[in-house]
Amino acid sequence: MKTLDFKRIDKLIDMAIEEDYGGRDPSSELMIPAKATGKAYIISREEIVVSGMNIAKEVLRRYDPKLKLRILKRDGQRANVADRLGVIEGPIRTMLSAERVVLNFLQRMCGIATMTYKYVHATRGTRAKIYDTRKTIPGWRELEKYAVRCGKGHNHRFSLKEAVMFKDNHVAQLGKNFEPRLRKLVEKARAIEGVKFVCVEVDHVDDQLNHVLKVPGVDVVLLDNMGQWQYTHAVEMRNKMCKGKHKPQLEASGGITLNNVRQIALCGVDRISIGAITHSAVSVDIGMDREF
Repeated sequence: MKTLDFKRIDKLIDMAIEEDYGGRDPSSELMIPAKATGKAYIISREEIVVSGMNIAKEVLRRYDPKLKLRILKRDGQRANVADRLGVIEGPIRTMLSAERVVLNFLQRMCGIATMTYKYVHATRGTRAKIYDTRKTIPGWRELEKYAVRCGKGHNHRFSLKEAVMFKDNHVAQLGKNFEPRLRKLVEKARAIEGVKFVCVEVDHVDDQLNHVLKVPGVDVVLLDNMGQWQYTHAVEMRNKMCKGKHKPQLEASGGITLNNVRQIALCGVDRISIGAITHSAVSVDIGMDREF
């Protein structure tokens, strides 16, 4: 699993600490002796997939280098109710000051990983892989896409520059009989340095997909907001029209929930992209309990 790029989240961690800590914690200063040390456990209070333990370790380090986190559940592992995810040791005063920021990161990241895993588990035994989207909280994209990977999902493009995606509003610019113009655009797209793949979105199978499948160089065709019979028809059309190496992957997107994702996967699509695994993920219940 690709690791976190801490350079992308360095400022985010500092911002989170500044907005919550603000330079001091008078509650802990009044209650806890400066030299008091102790131990606390990070505990899951529901069944989750773990994500963000190294973020928790880095947050603690920035509050106080003397705070040490021993990770008991690694990112990507599943945890049950009352499982200990890690143990923190060091000065109690700064440990308590850091608690909320540590948990804020863990609860959201584990929530995304857990939701992603539910979709992955629902599609087991099919060829479909679960992908995220760019529907992320501003500034959180690196963390949210990492959490998706912890849940056994896959990442779509990180930013606009990583791929060329001609979506419906782009294709509308081409007008009718767009195939010749699309051919030229795809050829130019594949020559752009750093572009990892070329994708074209279609809203209709018979009057759009049949033309897109004739264009060489398209890696992925995004099937937007279609019904199951349309997905099945698209797969049949792709398999009939595309032979050998020129066989773009078909990606289902739009209106996909845990209730219908398996039925869509069984239609034979290669990819299913779901914005909900990031933008609608619910933070899970994780706590930090001191040892007395």
